[in-house]
Amino acid sequence: MLKGIPSILSPELLKILMEMGHGDELVIGDGNFCAASLSQRLVRCDGHDVPRLLDAILGLFPLDRFVECPVALMEVVAGSGDAEPPIWETYKEIVEKHEPVNKGIEFEERFAFYERTKKAYAVVATGETALYANIILKKGVIE
Repeated sequence: MLKGIPSILSPELLKILMEMGHGDELVIGDGNFCAASLSQRLVRCDGHDVPRLLDAILGLFPLDRFVECPVALMEVVAGSGDAEPPIWETYKEIVEKHEPVNKGIEFEERFAFYERTKKAYAVVATGETALYANIILKKGVIE
């Protein structure tokens, strides 16, 4: 055990976060996300929800300040409902809490999100039940 490290972050996930460099991307997928088939490195966090993981990760993980949008969400598929998924507001609040200046969020079409996931440094598979709860974080530098 270490002081100051949220217990939701496993040793495997902490190792991945430490290995990542500036510009590397981390995908956090919901329970429906095809994490295993798209990932180069897979970290299982079954039973955990994305907001708690996101909050813990962003407490340690700087977002890239050299890009306009260091966070990406999978946009809602046309015809499946036009409303913004409620979990997105939660994500915006968590990002704002940790990155009050660098908080740009972009939206990726479903298949573009999958392609971006294939290139990501790692994918975290969660037990999140909310729809459209997938998120990509681009790592920055500690200054």
